[in-house]
Amino acid sequence: MTQISLDKDIFNKGDFEKIVDKRFKQLINNQNSLEEEFTIDEFFQLYEELFTQIPREGDLNSHRYILNKEAEYLGVTINDGLDVQALLQEITSLRNDLLEANKTLSNSTIK
Repeated sequence: MTQISLDKDIFNKGDFEKIVDKRFKQLINNQNSLEEEFTIDEFFQLYEELFTQIPREGDLNSHRYILNKEAEYLGVTINDGLDVQALLQEITSLRNDLLEANKTLSNSTIK
């Protein structure tokens, strides 16, 4: 009887993913690639065409998602006008306080 020696290589998960391509690119026809590439101009043209079809709100695939992603990238904060409204209310309150103080001052100087 002939003895056959079998060797097997064992990889940990990190090494396996570095060595073995699990995307099955060999099975995809390059002309119909799943990873279609767009130029920036083509992207914006497509965005303009799809603009009204994109929902306003939503955690994914929405204008809100795009806005939040861009704000994160640009390092800006989106406050949706909540801070502005609070400041406007404070200004109104301070104006009323100033008006009352002026009335009090005016009354005290007349006497």
